[in-house]
Amino acid sequence: METVKPTSTFSSNHKSMLARTFQKVINLRTATKVASSNGIGICVLTSQLKFPQDDSTPDLKTSSHADKHGDYKVKQKAVLEALIAKVFASVTSIKAAYAELQMAQHPYNSDAIHAADQAIVEELRALSELKRKFLKKELDLSPQVTLMLAEIQEQQSLMRTYEITIKKLESDVEEKCSDIALLHKQFEDCNAFNKSLEKKLNASGPLSMFDNIQFTTLNPSHFLQVLHCTLRSVRSFVKMMIKEMELSKWDLDAAAKTIEPGSVFAKQSHSCFAFESFVCKRMLEGFNSHDFGLTKDSASKKLDREHYFNKFKNLKSAHPKSFLIQNSNSSFAKFTRTKYLNLVHAKMECSFFGNLNQRKLVTSGGFPDTAFFTAFAEMARRFWFLHCLGFSMHEQVSVFQVKKDCRFSEVYMENVSEESPFSGEINDANIDTRVSFTVVPGFKIGKTVIQSQVYLSPVITPPVSH
Repeated sequence: METVKPTSTFSSNHKSMLARTFQKVINLRTATKVASSNGIGICVLTSQLKFPQDDSTPDLKTSSHADKHGDYKVKQKAVLEALIAKVFASVTSIKAAYAELQMAQHPYNSDAIHAADQAIVEELRALSELKRKFLKKELDLSPQVTLMLAEIQEQQSLMRTYEITIKKLESDVEEKCSDIALLHKQFEDCNAFNKSLEKKLNASGPLSMFDNIQFTTLNPSHFLQVLHCTLRSVRSFVKMMIKEMELSKWDLDAAAKTIEPGSVFAKQSHSCFAFESFVCKRMLEGFNSHDFGLTKDSASKKLDREHYFNKFKNLKSAHPKSFLIQNSNSSFAKFTRTKYLNLVHAKMECSFFGNLNQRKLVTSGGFPDTAFFTAFAEMARRFWFLHCLGFSMHEQVSVFQVKKDCRFSEVYMENVSEESPFSGEINDANIDTRVSFTVVPGFKIGKTVIQSQVYLSPVITPPVSH
């Protein structure tokens, strides 16, 4: 039997296969020597396996390069963000320093100005250096640290700015408070001065402007001067009455329209004219009568003109309260009591003062010692000696009243408001100005007319059709 030996080809192929397998295992890892911290070398096996490159498996070299490129971009982006944050922080610091510089100007503080100026210069230098490094690509910023420091710097600068703003506002408040205090002082001074003037004009003592009036030289101009003096006391009393109404929570518009129904006021402040109308109308009732309507007997004895003039002179230089107390049964005392009870309604007095004590005292023949009654007594005195002066004139004096809705006449009337009624509110050619109500009645002294003061309202008339 012949022994068959394997062919050399098989043997060599087998050896070749074993060698390749062994070599493949050995080449999977190669030894790399890495120096350790203690100088002893450590053998680290690194993979040398290479995968075939095809469409589905990327090359490791290419992938590693892409990763490094991506990391570089991320790092550059972080550096740029840190750079911008640092720039903004520096700008905020400059703004804060500039605010400090402005604050140090008023009041002037040389040390604070120098410190703020130095801070601005330092920040500008830092920005200039940052620009130089950026252009030469020498930025050595740590993004995380730079961002954190920039945030701290910006917050600190903002805090400084807010503190400066608060100081500035506090300074403005102090300045405004100082201005307000000064204006209050000026207002009080003006108010005191006005009160002193008003006291002089409405003084209850002698009225020096009438000292030189002589019976033989009486003329309408004297009567007109006394009338103006009387109307000043009316406005003073009306002002006090309106003040009491406001303190008592009255509706002034409703009260004014109760006095003059249907009246329309161009301004809310014009409602005072209705109260002046009410006072004048009550106080002048009976003026045409020689005894001011105190008696119902029209045939009562009429005094001569010179006697009326003497009564005018005596009352002109008298204190009203003292005169009333000393002459409680005189015609003037009777006139004052009658007019007070007629003008000041019981409900009005109760609303103003919470009781009717003044009314009871006046009814019983007394005279209250209050500011309200004192103002009324002064006004009553002036109406009384206006009446006395009127009946002292050489020609007869009479009062006339203008009816509502009359056409305005410059001969007999005067517009109590300085401006045109409802000016600028109605622009129509078919507007007719009519009398809404009489504020102060007019007077006739012989052929001389003293104009009535009226409040005007516009009346729109329909156009005439052709």
